[in-house]
Amino acid sequence: MAISLELLKRMVIDQRDDELLPQEYIERAILPTLDTLKNNREIIVLTGLRRCGKSVLLQSMRAGIEKADYYFNFEDERLVNFTVEDFQYLHEAFMSLYGVQKNFYFDEIQNIPGWEMFVRRLYNGGNKIYITGSNANLFSEELGTRLTGRYIAVTIYPLSFAEYVQYRNPDLKKTAGLSTAQTIAIKHLFTEYTQYGGIPEYIKYRNKSYIHSLYESIIYRDIITRHKVAHPEAIKKILFYLASNCGKTTTYSALRKMSGVSSVSTVSEYCGYIANSFLCFFVHRYEDSLKAQIQSEKKVYFIDHVIATTIGFRISADYGRMLENIVFLELKRRDYDVYYYKGKTECDFVLRQREHTMQVIQVSQELYDPETKQREFNGLLEAMVRFDLYEGLIITENEDYQEVITWSGQEYTVKVKPLWRWLLNDKE
Repeated sequence: MAISLELLKRMVIDQRDDELLPQEYIERAILPTLDTLKNNREIIVLTGLRRCGKSVLLQSMRAGIEKADYYFNFEDERLVNFTVEDFQYLHEAFMSLYGVQKNFYFDEIQNIPGWEMFVRRLYNGGNKIYITGSNANLFSEELGTRLTGRYIAVTIYPLSFAEYVQYRNPDLKKTAGLSTAQTIAIKHLFTEYTQYGGIPEYIKYRNKSYIHSLYESIIYRDIITRHKVAHPEAIKKILFYLASNCGKTTTYSALRKMSGVSSVSTVSEYCGYIANSFLCFFVHRYEDSLKAQIQSEKKVYFIDHVIATTIGFRISADYGRMLENIVFLELKRRDYDVYYYKGKTECDFVLRQREHTMQVIQVSQELYDPETKQREFNGLLEAMVRFDLYEGLIITENEDYQEVITWSGQEYTVKVKPLWRWLLNDKE
């Protein structure tokens, strides 16, 4: 036994006192969906970036359940010697303190190698299990190996703009029929959102050092330590470059030259570690050939635009790229497979669900300049023709209209929407 039963009992009691819902709780739109999953037989898995709200959601799911005492947070520093064999003693500690219960809540369980064997044993015993983790690889490999078909994974993202509006001013109506005063108020909140992003604790306290602390925690705990990275400085250089070029394309070869890493395969591994930490996403160019997609240049977006602007370098604010990053994260929340298109021109987003292309989207800060408008329309129209779509969307900061364009004898409708309105309309 690597850790004593008495220490485990003391930790369970300590965590029971500490892990209550915060007084200033930010309501999350995903909670009703999670509540419906309580009656499912499957293990419920909450995955996402560190400190994006998974633990608070876990506590919310415990609330109102009569017997929900079997909670344990594996981030506790006293668990340095905890091994897979100690899970049995943790179970004994629970039963000793609270009697027999059937609901288990495990926070950041991926810290303990072999954890999935214990979770499967609990599942086979007819228990309901909720777990969180800050590494995508945790659920694609470790869960997939022993728990295939036994779990439902839900990715938790930072706060959306709709959630931000609900938190800052819940009385504002989220409808198309906004009054002038409501529109002004929402635009003001959107300006705030571009400044503060969606990380819950940063939104509440607005302390820039918090973002730096979060970034350091992800780099060292979720990337360098977890994967035993041989060249930590190379990872830092790659992340600095990616954050400085958010919304732009890059290749593993370019990242290899910039970082000084010896091989492209090592860079590919490092980018995989970064993606698994949920820090940023690598988007493929759409190609009919899977091999061509994999070999294409990747577009890079971050889990939160404020993290990118904090850790990267920019000569100018690059506001348009930030808006593009906000759109990308919202598309992920809406559960699309996201690509970009590049032919004679470019289109920012191609949205797929299964084998179907659902929509193509351009993002531009504004279209008032005739050259900018022509470039964005051409990119969108080429993508619309390529995917046999007759309606496309351009998202800007404030413009709201539509145009019908005839191209090669066919009419195409281009809708132009302000980003703040699109973010608040779930039916778009």
